[in-house]
Amino acid sequence: MKDSLKIAVAGATGYVGLELVKILSKHPKIKILYLCAKKSVGKSIYTFDRNIKNKRLPKISSFKKIDLKKIDVIFTALPNGEAQKIACKIPEKVKLIDLSADFRLNNFKLYKKWYGINHACKKLINSSIYSITEFSRKKIPYYKIISCPGCYPTSILLPLIPLIKKNIIKTNNIRVDSKSGYSGAGKNIKQKFKFINLLKSVSAYGIGRHRHMAEIDQELSKASKKKIKIFFTPHLMPMFRGILSTIYIELKNNINPKQVYSFLKKYHKSNSFVKIAKFNQHIGTGEVINSNFCKISICKDRVSNKLIIISAIDNLVKGASGQAVQNMNVAYKFNEKLGLQ
Repeated sequence: MKDSLKIAVAGATGYVGLELVKILSKHPKIKILYLCAKKSVGKSIYTFDRNIKNKRLPKISSFKKIDLKKIDVIFTALPNGEAQKIACKIPEKVKLIDLSADFRLNNFKLYKKWYGINHACKKLINSSIYSITEFSRKKIPYYKIISCPGCYPTSILLPLIPLIKKNIIKTNNIRVDSKSGYSGAGKNIKQKFKFINLLKSVSAYGIGRHRHMAEIDQELSKASKKKIKIFFTPHLMPMFRGILSTIYIELKNNINPKQVYSFLKKYHKSNSFVKIAKFNQHIGTGEVINSNFCKISICKDRVSNKLIIISAIDNLVKGASGQAVQNMNVAYKFNEKLGLQ
């Protein structure tokens, strides 16, 4: 186990990158050597976020200029397609922790289908792990590339994977309705959603074809050992951050909502960042904002064999930067909560 790690952050000035820098700058085992962003070379990171308290951070540089021999870990908070180019060039001793979709899908053909990009580093897909920390702790240290899940999948998979593995819910009609703050779409959101008044409306998007469906289906299918395709519709809310996912499922025979609640509570008892609310309790994003927690509520429906699960996370922390740091902590055998309290 290393006493400390030398870090580079590529994509340091985006919403996720800035949140990542904020967390890493307070981490007692971390020294940030490089902050990289194409369009901001020479600028100070503090001009992008005055809430970053550490005043000894380096100025923003080009990734091409950094000395990879000095680095232990590279975090990539870049647009899809960029991390895979870096992955092919880094030394063997360097770990890559990626917050984009570049290594989330096990099949490069599926990546091309959903993201429209030919994968530039196919040979390293098998060297990567799709890592929601709570499900992959024992495996993380053995992988060179740690792929952090998308924000919506994190909120959905944390409650669903244990239930599917336990075989207590039906898998042919899982429906998910998710609401997200607009930070999840990145800083170019106004170009992506030109005709939406973000601060005065709720808007559905990616209907029936949102890219995160591919990784949700992939991970649920692995848990079930049979093919699963969910119904999923995301919505943008007039708020900056946070995700609330409402999941509708059907229980198998002789299973009732209270049993599901007891099982999930026991399953996640040792997972510090997963909190199970009281049975049938209403929850909201305000309970997890600016934290690495996922809060889950199990609610009964008026129909006896139906169940409603509500899951809340901060999309920029547990849905991105916080989970990335949590994965790093486990990879290097630090306390899993280090820097995330």
